[in-house]
Amino acid sequence: MEWLEKNLRENFDLPAKHPSEEALRRWRSAVSVVRNPRRRFRMVADLVSRSQNEARRRSIQENFRNFRVAVYVHQAAVNFIDGAKNKEYRLTEDIINAGFSINPDELASITGKHDMKSLRMHGGVDGISKKIRSTFDRGISASDLDTRQNIYGVNRYPEKPSRSFWMFVWDALQDMTLIILMVCALISAVVGLASEGFPKGMYDGLGIILSILLVVMVTAISDYRQSLQFKELDNEKKKIFIHVTRDGSRQKISIYDLVVGDIVHLSIGDQVPADGLYIHGYSLLIDESSMSGESDPVYISQDKPFILAGTKVQDGSAKMMVTAVGMRTEWGRLMSTLSEGGEDETPLQVKLNGVATIIGKIGLVFATLTFLVLMVRFLIEKGLTVGLSKWYSTDALTIVNYFATAVTIIVVAVPEGLPLAVTLSLAFAMKKLMNDKALVRHLSACETMGSAGTICTDKTGTLTTNHMVVDKIWISEVSKSVTGNNTLEDLNSVIFPTTLGLLLQGIFENTSAELVKEKDGTQTVLGTPTERAIFQFGLKLEGGHNAEDRTCTKVKVEPFNSVKKKMAVLVSLPNGTYRWFSKGASEIIVQIKNILDTINSFASDALRTLCLAYKEVDDFDDGSDSPTSGFTLISIFGIKDPVRPGVKDAVKACMSAGIIVRMVTGDNINTAKAIAKECGILTDDGIAIEGPDFRSKSPEEMRDLIPNIRVMARSLPLDKHTLVTNLRGMFHEVVAVTGDGTNDAPALHEADIGLAMGIAGTEVAKESADVIVLDDNFTTIINVARWGRAVYINIQKFVQFQLTVNIVALVINFVSACITGSAPLTAVQLLWVNMIMDTLGALALATEPPNDDMMKRPPVRRGESFITKVMWRNIVGQSLYQLVVLGALMFGGERLLNIKGADSKSVINTLIFNSFVFCQVFNEINSREMQKINVFRGMISNWIFIGIIAVTVIFQVVIIEFLGTFASTVPLSWQLWLVSFGLGSISLIVGAILKCIPVKSDENASSPNGYVPLPSGPDNI
Repeated sequence: MEWLEKNLRENFDLPAKHPSEEALRRWRSAVSVVRNPRRRFRMVADLVSRSQNEARRRSIQENFRNFRVAVYVHQAAVNFIDGAKNKEYRLTEDIINAGFSINPDELASITGKHDMKSLRMHGGVDGISKKIRSTFDRGISASDLDTRQNIYGVNRYPEKPSRSFWMFVWDALQDMTLIILMVCALISAVVGLASEGFPKGMYDGLGIILSILLVVMVTAISDYRQSLQFKELDNEKKKIFIHVTRDGSRQKISIYDLVVGDIVHLSIGDQVPADGLYIHGYSLLIDESSMSGESDPVYISQDKPFILAGTKVQDGSAKMMVTAVGMRTEWGRLMSTLSEGGEDETPLQVKLNGVATIIGKIGLVFATLTFLVLMVRFLIEKGLTVGLSKWYSTDALTIVNYFATAVTIIVVAVPEGLPLAVTLSLAFAMKKLMNDKALVRHLSACETMGSAGTICTDKTGTLTTNHMVVDKIWISEVSKSVTGNNTLEDLNSVIFPTTLGLLLQGIFENTSAELVKEKDGTQTVLGTPTERAIFQFGLKLEGGHNAEDRTCTKVKVEPFNSVKKKMAVLVSLPNGTYRWFSKGASEIIVQIKNILDTINSFASDALRTLCLAYKEVDDFDDGSDSPTSGFTLISIFGIKDPVRPGVKDAVKACMSAGIIVRMVTGDNINTAKAIAKECGILTDDGIAIEGPDFRSKSPEEMRDLIPNIRVMARSLPLDKHTLVTNLRGMFHEVVAVTGDGTNDAPALHEADIGLAMGIAGTEVAKESADVIVLDDNFTTIINVARWGRAVYINIQKFVQFQLTVNIVALVINFVSACITGSAPLTAVQLLWVNMIMDTLGALALATEPPNDDMMKRPPVRRGESFITKVMWRNIVGQSLYQLVVLGALMFGGERLLNIKGADSKSVINTLIFNSFVFCQVFNEINSREMQKINVFRGMISNWIFIGIIAVTVIFQVVIIEFLGTFASTVPLSWQLWLVSFGLGSISLIVGAILKCIPVKSDENASSPNGYVPLPSGPDNI
């Protein structure tokens, strides 16, 4: 079937990430023979809406830039002309009664319009805080929340309402073939009433209408349930939490609960949740590109205190007082005007649209030929008997039935459910992954993760627990373990008081950690795990010591970032001098050989090492960075971060699955190697390399080096990006990358699958990612890969099953029409078969959970055929068996089974229909395994599959035994039921025989989709 694959590659090949608009339009133009565009393309991006949104966004950004220029001009003019009149805002009775002294619109305009004059007029940030009853140290009172929301608004913007169930019913009714069938049914009912009277004349038409309604309702229920799942996942994506101070305590709340007056704590990577005024902070840089389109960050200070919602914190940290929320912010108004353009379709959705188009064209040809053959035979027989000049109402009824049969063949032949089965499978997988602590933000990521051949993972918090404690410390030429209280006392005894004072001052001043009071009065240390570990060590070490050595004032702060790999603070001392404290990567701060030996000793014990140093200065320059030399070393911390339980097994599972795990970390190379060996990542043939060494390599050297890299230490985010780019470009790997920092965003964006950490990750990293790992656990990443493989394989199973039904239904009706002049399967029967293979089949096969065997085969490589030779073997083999059985029943059934009597034709047609359905039931079971003989393994635990099979069999019994009037069937004897069941069950034997036939792999012998010789042992059969 090379022509099919060639067509799919030419017209329906789409990259999993960042597809071009040309590629999106190409496959859309190649799609034809679509029964129901409204339903088929419901989960496809609306390129027109997307284009309009982009144009609207650019327009708003342009207006924002123009507005900013106008503000600066206005402010300059006001400085010269003090007579400008401001718009007057009235204080309503509600505002006054609530105890506030500023109008909500005026408050919002101060920040939104960067109105410094109005801000000064109200007494600056201090004055505003009094007017909205908020204090910088205690924030607002939680008891005021409802009042504040009523007066100043809620932090939400209007969203598009969810679609109701009846809208999905309406979508299902837009199927052109079903509409034609309904017209045919009405004509059939009218003609039948005229010729055969009531109620007999209505049965055929009424049967078709009832079948259509059943198909529509089942389809609508399935689609509606999917929409609810996606809605739930969408709500999870929008759950963003922020730190605020309320009632004097630090709290973590949803951005939707934010109100005017809240004191918000901002740090690197946060998205600003509302408009606000800067209170105080350090080196705060705001990225306003989402609002202005300009890439240059804006420095925020008390002279320029305005911070807008929707912008991002690029560097530094700060406290902000909220002044406007929701629709009173420019961001809220922008978001409310943008309609949903939809998410990019996944490669499998596009590919299956191609398969549906090609099969649909074939089906259309067969349906047309079937109708023409039936009409020609009818006209010839009529011409030879009564002549073509005499026409009766029964003739019209016959023609309508022929046309209805042809249209129903199109219904069966056009596999409308193929692309939608991908959506169903992905929705099911995403829901399960959500329960397993993985939030899939983009549909294609779940699908693509199944093909991942490389995972570039962080160390801290992903492979390790992120529960850090100071395990060892080097100070005053002494190296000591500090895991217990006794050892802390011993350490106190060997440290001079001045050294201890410097150590404590360095710990408590040069930190991003913070000691906060919880609601229950207890104190908690907040900050990154590393900062918390050192801060808590300082608290224990401080004990009963006098805190006078810590009396100093922060003058300047340089927050930690992954490029410098250090943080620094300048403090002013009581004697008028200044002191720099620097803390960070040990070998970057200290370059003394005997100290480096200590660092390497700590690192070899799998400890993270950090140095703390200081430098006295008489003066400083506001515009300059911290010194790079001349520091005096105070101490070296050895921080223990244990490997997560289960990581070693997860890495081993990756190796079995053909997935290479590479650790990319900013830690010391010895620490990284020790952890990598403990996890099983660094093997004998693997290489550990440092970032600077990697950066210095030429492209030719990288080509030789990259396949063997297992550990990259002391790396920058740019190194991770370079590694990902080369793995994808040079080696055509499907790459998954983890990241948590703002600087990881480019690598997350570049990778095929970007995995952001849910706990340690910044909002910027999460926004750039495709999957958010909610528990920061490497084992969860492997679970995403398992489900990704399950989605791919499940869709292959469904395609194999559906194409078998397509082929048999088309051929049997066409051959019968050519030879006997009638189609053995009526419109009602074909509609039932269509429901079995479409909605019900997708539910049964596309929702199979992953099994361990899926992780014992290599990943599917780029460009590999979707419909494999193994699948074609099974499709052709099962189709031939079913055609032989149904053909034998059609042309020799009465004689073979000794069926006699006036209704023998009706009995044999019913038997053909019943046997055909049971063949599909057992072939559905067969399709659970494409290569293994044992198709029953795990079936009992899959209640969805069992339920679908049971419903299909029960409803088949009802159709045959009780609905014969509408379905053109007659009740069968128990012997004929056994015959139908037996003929269907032989499909299992046929399937087992087919799986023993060797098929050459599409790629190589180890390909997951090629033939694998049956190994010995019951687990592999």
